[in-house]
Amino acid sequence: MDTVAVVDYGMGNLRSVSQALAHVARADGVKVIVTAHPEDVHAATRVVLPGQGAMRECMRELAASGLEQAVREAAARKPLFGICVGMQMLLEHSEEQDTAGLGLLPGRVLRFRLEDGRQADGSRFKVPHMGWNRVRQQPAGRPHALWRGVPDEAWFYFVHSFHAAPADAGDVAGVTDYGLRFTSALARDNIFATQFHPEKSAEHGLALYRNFLHWSP
Repeated sequence: MDTVAVVDYGMGNLRSVSQALAHVARADGVKVIVTAHPEDVHAATRVVLPGQGAMRECMRELAASGLEQAVREAAARKPLFGICVGMQMLLEHSEEQDTAGLGLLPGRVLRFRLEDGRQADGSRFKVPHMGWNRVRQQPAGRPHALWRGVPDEAWFYFVHSFHAAPADAGDVAGVTDYGLRFTSALARDNIFATQFHPEKSAEHGLALYRNFLHWSP
């Protein structure tokens, strides 16, 4: 039986992520587990890396849990889905407390600098960026396989104060406008990651998880 391991290193929206995955996995007989054991991550067919809170704490807890090496090995050879700070952790460095990431994808994580920006109604942009926003699928005209069945510029739910700035434009799988155009989804080889929360994004988020279960990169 195929198994999806949701990595439990003490940081992340584990319950809602696992429930959303289990909901779409049920029809295919795929088992979803939440695990703090490296051997479960090694044995799983697919791996999900959630993240919530400050990146420094997430990186510290991942290392302390003994799961970091298992995540690195999973990222090298099986489908891996990063969510929110779990996406930011895949990059090399974050401005948030000057934190080193896993370095699995080239690039940095930057703080939103929107102090002088105004929205269309004249109000200031708020940080954190919180709520629903559109995602424009990339590359334009030939989007990533995980977007299958999801309309371009669909709405997804965000909560974040920092955003990814990948070094390679070829790794960009989605972009969103909020005071500036930022990368809201990343993809390279067997890795896919989103700044938004699919588990909080209704049917379009479930569609992404469903596609992940069938993805063979």
